[in-house]
Amino acid sequence: MTGLAVLLALASSVCWGVADFGGGLASRRLPALTVSSLSQAAGFAALLVALAVAGRVDGRSLALGLAAGAGGGTGLAAFYRALALGTMSIVSPIVACSAVVPFAISLATGERPSEVALAGAAVALAGAVVASIEERRAPARERAQAVALAGFAALALGVFVYFLGLGSREGSALSTLVGARIASLAVLTALVVTTGARIRVGRRAVAPLAAIGLCDLGANALFAAASGHGLLALVSVLGSLYPVTTVVLAHLVLRERLTAVQALGVAVALTGVAVLSVG
Repeated sequence: MTGLAVLLALASSVCWGVADFGGGLASRRLPALTVSSLSQAAGFAALLVALAVAGRVDGRSLALGLAAGAGGGTGLAAFYRALALGTMSIVSPIVACSAVVPFAISLATGERPSEVALAGAAVALAGAVVASIEERRAPARERAQAVALAGFAALALGVFVYFLGLGSREGSALSTLVGARIASLAVLTALVVTTGARIRVGRRAVAPLAAIGLCDLGANALFAAASGHGLLALVSVLGSLYPVTTVVLAHLVLRERLTAVQALGVAVALTGVAVLSVG
């Protein structure tokens, strides 16, 4: 695992954490479909500009990106809705387990990390989950819905991460990103149509939603770059550490108390990263 791959994957996790924190906050004031649709659209606009400059599309990468986006669109909508129902620290540890999906697929298809790296990956992921645990609870009914949605989001986002990394590593990262955004927007548009949701926001909400979308796009691009420099099984674990950022931001911005268990989880996650880096 190269140092560059570690840095890029960790940077992607930080950007994802910031985007998820912003998306969770926005989903408390606006419908989750509105937040996910408009933020994704903002990222897509930026991708179109980049594509116009590049002037070239790789067909295989675009197809793999479409597969990624199908999972990403549904997973993102479910995640934002779950964040709106339950506290971030209930939902985030469940969604963090999405790394298990690309991790397992990568090992099954032939990747062979060292035993030290595998141990570090397991420790890092466990630390991220523990860091996200909070003592407070949402109302029982809302908590059950949030947990179910978070479980679905974990599976869907795991599919997204795997195909995003695969398409970027085997072809063009930009084409993969474009395909992913096309598919995710198609899924979200279908959800808007079938549910009869109305996408309407005030002017003040436009800039924050655009910032969320651009931050998410930046995370995707960093992860795509990391996939080209390291094993996807390990890169996906490092990218999944975004709950640490989300929890820290919840502590700093929302004044959610950082418990001793959460602080321990952060320390464990960082220890796992260090072990994985040298493995």
